[in-house]
Amino acid sequence: MLPVMDDYRAVIMLFFVGYVLVELAHGRFWFREKTTAKDLILDFGSVFGLAIVVLPTILWTTAWTTEAVVPGSQGALAHWPVWLMFVVLVIADDLVQYWWHRLSHNCPRLFLLHRAHHSAEYLSVRLVYRNNIIYYALMPGLWFSGVLLYLGFAPAYYIYYIAKMVVIISAHSSVRWDAKLLQIPWLRPFMWVLVRVISTPSTHSAHHGKYTHDRHTHYKGNYGNFLFLWDVVFGTAKITGGRPRQFGIENVAPATIWQELVWPFRTRTR
Repeated sequence: MLPVMDDYRAVIMLFFVGYVLVELAHGRFWFREKTTAKDLILDFGSVFGLAIVVLPTILWTTAWTTEAVVPGSQGALAHWPVWLMFVVLVIADDLVQYWWHRLSHNCPRLFLLHRAHHSAEYLSVRLVYRNNIIYYALMPGLWFSGVLLYLGFAPAYYIYYIAKMVVIISAHSSVRWDAKLLQIPWLRPFMWVLVRVISTPSTHSAHHGKYTHDRHTHYKGNYGNFLFLWDVVFGTAKITGGRPRQFGIENVAPATIWQELVWPFRTRTR
């Protein structure tokens, strides 16, 4: 069995910082002409909300509940091979997240929870964790992952989570690394497969496009986070190879910082 990677957060943070530096070097990180004070609060406030409130709560709750329902279950599946754990995680976390993400874009009430991720008029690694706190708190994949971690999936989870976050961070990048690789003739067959398996800047930028009349925009699709393959399989994929001219939300009323970050629901008045 592969060793548990206790420093997986450090690995992800180093990769994230690396992408920040790349965007800074290309002048595509701050987007000063499009960034407001509200954007900065949402970009960085959601990170702390997820790390300090949501994730610790989910991990503690799933551990307590699993032990209460099945006493002595801690580490019960630790003997499974790592490859099988990885496959289960891909289904229990990433496939479930695909459907949660897709539902959020097709249910108006749920989209209120996801609006913060799309309200920015730019696309950058700054948006990776930008979401309403309740959106994360209700995300089924995080709860399933919490249960699996308690059952002994830690060795595979750290590998899986690093791989997933590397893809997600790369896909949100304002620097189109996939376009550069597609320009290399001998890499084109490999890239043709890659863009249909994992999320890349071209396919995920389409999901953040603002206007439907832009042929490179497809916010009612390209929902995959780690694997874009889910979009290919379930018919929600659109691959144009280009990038939308503008990012943001079309035909949605603006909201306050509190609504986008914490509580999105308006109080009805008579």
